[in-house]
Amino acid sequence: MLDTRTSKAFSINAIGNSISLLFTRRFGTFWFASLLSNIGTWAQEVAQPWLLLSLGASSFLIGLDTFAMGFPVLLLTLVGGVLADRADRRSVIAIFQSIQMLCPILIVVLLLTSLVMPWVVITLSLVIGITDALSMPSFQSIVPSIVKPDQIASGLALNSTQFNLSRILGPAFAGILLVSVGAVGCFAVSAASYIPLIVVALWVLPRKLTPSLQDSVSDRHQLFANVVVIFRIPQLRGALLTVFISSFLCAPLVTFSSVLVKNAFHGDAGQFSIAVAAFGIGGLLGGIVLLFVDGNSDRRYLSSWSARVYGAVLVLVAFNPWFWGLTILFVLAGLAMSISNISANTLIQTHTTSQLRGQTVSLFMLALRGGMAIGSLLTGFSVTFAGANRALLLNGLLAIVAQFVVGRKWFKAA
Repeated sequence: MLDTRTSKAFSINAIGNSISLLFTRRFGTFWFASLLSNIGTWAQEVAQPWLLLSLGASSFLIGLDTFAMGFPVLLLTLVGGVLADRADRRSVIAIFQSIQMLCPILIVVLLLTSLVMPWVVITLSLVIGITDALSMPSFQSIVPSIVKPDQIASGLALNSTQFNLSRILGPAFAGILLVSVGAVGCFAVSAASYIPLIVVALWVLPRKLTPSLQDSVSDRHQLFANVVVIFRIPQLRGALLTVFISSFLCAPLVTFSSVLVKNAFHGDAGQFSIAVAAFGIGGLLGGIVLLFVDGNSDRRYLSSWSARVYGAVLVLVAFNPWFWGLTILFVLAGLAMSISNISANTLIQTHTTSQLRGQTVSLFMLALRGGMAIGSLLTGFSVTFAGANRALLLNGLLAIVAQFVVGRKWFKAA
């Protein structure tokens, strides 16, 4: 049960103020372009593990693929945060996202020539991970740059709704393409989807002058000192730990959903896309729920309790014998994940200074993507030796315990 202080924060007026952002020129255009881009991304997210399975890849290689995409976050996301704070974000986005766009294009070529192999797909995932680590903090800093300070919470919630709407539309679109033209169609759509977001991001972001050499040197010396400063703030530390635990222990539910659908339920690509879309429906509902939450409310309770529910869902998935039961549980998982992570991100974005926002966001991405990378790799081992159900059961139980421990200290923070 949520804390009573959380329930008082819900307001009908809050959603009206939130939705009005969609009708502003810059945010509305950015929202729509992001939706188109993420539809393409999710089409690839569905096609890629299914492609690996069709190429004979093991559960470990599927986990390794997710690890390859997320591992660079552990090494480079803090550098990406410095770039977001000090460099021209327009150039950062244009350069690295253009490089990333070449990866699905190459897979399309290899599929058409029947030369694609698992190691090539995994290597290209590593390239995507590197470019993501360096450019995502700049992307994540766009919303606070184009809305007023008191609209940041609403902007982030709306941004999450488009992400999760794409999580529904992308897999549905991918399911149609996989059945009709095959994985090549999904990767082609993914490549084309980069264009609108790159163009719009270049338009909505103001040009930033290149910092002096002295400032850049200072940034390098201050990088880890700033990380220490951020972690000394109890509000930020609690949010980052909550996101990391969920990503490390619970996010593998989505990573290994293809294995679960194919091996446990003997499903096909269509059923796999339904499961992923169900997770997106839950995420969309979570974003909508947060539109009713007052922007000045304390998000700790929403984030922590939802993270605990996320862990409980994994336990239920481990015992579930029906595919449609799995679909319902995926909706609940997406709902819990969305509310927890958006609430934590909102708290992070509103409790840091503009000078440290890029590096704070990079730590959020480190917790989110880095936790998912390590968790997927380790869960890949446990899935291989113990099966998907037992691996998810262990992850869910550990997540519940860890979130209770972190949550108790987080609630006591001033």
